[in-house]
Amino acid sequence: MADTFDLIVKGGTVVLPGRTVRVDLGVRNGQIAHIGPLDKGQAARTLDCSGLHVLPGVIDTQVHFREPGLEHKEDLESGSRAAVLGGVCAVFEMPNTQPPTDSLAALKDKLTRARGRMWCDHAFFLGATPDNVDALGVWERAPGCCGVKVFMGSSTGSLLVDSDEVLRRILSTGTRRVAVHCEDEARLRERKAEIPAGAGVEAHSTWRDAETALRATRRLLALARATGRKVHVLHVTTAEEMALLQANRDIASVEVTPQHLTLAAPACYDGLGTFAQMNPPIRDAHHRQALWSALEQGIVDVIGSDHAPHTRKEKAQAYPASPSGMPGVQTLVPILLNHVNAGKLTLERFVDLTSAGPARLYDIAGKGRIAAGYDADLTIVDLNAERTITNDWIASKCGWTPFHDLVVRGWPKMTVVRGRLVMRDDEVLGKAQGQPVRFHPLPPAPLE
Repeated sequence: MADTFDLIVKGGTVVLPGRTVRVDLGVRNGQIAHIGPLDKGQAARTLDCSGLHVLPGVIDTQVHFREPGLEHKEDLESGSRAAVLGGVCAVFEMPNTQPPTDSLAALKDKLTRARGRMWCDHAFFLGATPDNVDALGVWERAPGCCGVKVFMGSSTGSLLVDSDEVLRRILSTGTRRVAVHCEDEARLRERKAEIPAGAGVEAHSTWRDAETALRATRRLLALARATGRKVHVLHVTTAEEMALLQANRDIASVEVTPQHLTLAAPACYDGLGTFAQMNPPIRDAHHRQALWSALEQGIVDVIGSDHAPHTRKEKAQAYPASPSGMPGVQTLVPILLNHVNAGKLTLERFVDLTSAGPARLYDIAGKGRIAAGYDADLTIVDLNAERTITNDWIASKCGWTPFHDLVVRGWPKMTVVRGRLVMRDDEVLGKAQGQPVRFHPLPPAPLE
């Protein structure tokens, strides 16, 4: 008797480890059970993927879903709904909420809030502070925790670690890779006084200049080297940082965002005003080209959206009262597929940056590739579909995107999370059943 499956994904061009081939997939109990020719009659449900590409489920390792405390901007349900509409199967959510996720109790609270409400799989960062340093090495091992996040410069929220002594202690007390926002707080304070009164948002990249980012990254790498702790530098924006990171690949991994790869100053500020404001800022075309060069050279490990929504009313305030951040989880896939179609990166490189790379860096269990025994997380796309991104399509509570009216080629058609079809043709389906992301066990903690 032939094997039967819960789901067959038939006729698609599938990106497998090391090869891209037209092949069928059989799914059983939420996992890939078979790769090869299959008869439609062998499953309760079959997805016809003729003419489509089947990719490993996209993992967005940097989102801010604002819950608890800032639910008027976003919450775990709306943010995860935006994710699956955009073809994203799993997210890592950041700790700068109100109150911040800076304790085991706060982490457990988020996991409780997520149950039955989040559409995609998920994990949460713990925020480092001078007060919780000694506990982080134990807390980072908790189920549903993807690691520790450090803000070296003030951005949004109350989390800040601007002392090398505290940062050294953080890097000395755990095992997992530490994710870091690198802007030098002392330089930010110095330079803020130099911005003339009445300056517009175009001054944002002058205030938070390339040297501000470079100083923090240089400090971080020196401490990572001294402590032997691996670090992940988030949303890198400058040519100088990329050169430094290239020389420190053994201890540092690198993220860039679709916004920094796509937008450039001063045009973004001329066209979007304060809606283009984020930290670190969008910089000029010289730095954008350096990011693309670093991506081509293999220096970039992952692309994360840094989804950080604010309401239109908040963003429309005059600079500098306007908050930094923009939505991005729903547009990550179409923006990057548009770059694939433009010849800026290959589809295989896209997969490495959004699936295999996150799984490799964070030691994710059962995700990041299409392989027997792995979770059946699939981002199914039409590479030839031409669509216009609009504010009306955005599911985030903020209701806007910096890419409004941008025509792109390449679009997410279906999102499958652990064998469940949760999005098809811009419609979210079923019930929210996202689960905490699993990680490979860490080595035993050293004896006291």
